[in-house]
Amino acid sequence: MSSHPYQRIAWVCVEGKTCPRQGSRQLFDALRKAIHSAGATDRVRVARSGCLAQCGHGPHVVIEPGTTWYAPVTTADSRPIIEQLLEGTPAPDLEYQPPSPGKNIRKPAEETIIPLEDPS
Repeated sequence: MSSHPYQRIAWVCVEGKTCPRQGSRQLFDALRKAIHSAGATDRVRVARSGCLAQCGHGPHVVIEPGTTWYAPVTTADSRPIIEQLLEGTPAPDLEYQPPSPGKNIRKPAEETIIPLEDPS
């Protein structure tokens, strides 16, 4: 018997200076919908995270257990994240490689914000 209520949890940064402008809320919605559609809400949780202090490098998704960080992740390339949540298969191509340990916040002039698609 596991001491954890979920097999896996995906933390999606939906706060901070840049992740929301990079589409993290849409990514959160897409991941949550995919897990729900797969009927896996009893074993996989998609949760909102506050700022992870990696502003300008996101959007970020952190998978537990194992604490794997992914970035930048968009809804267009979220399929490997969903597969890891459902099957445990890692997505090495999306793994975040931080520039240095700890806080990595880009200055506004260095930000690479991916514009969101116009829904209209």
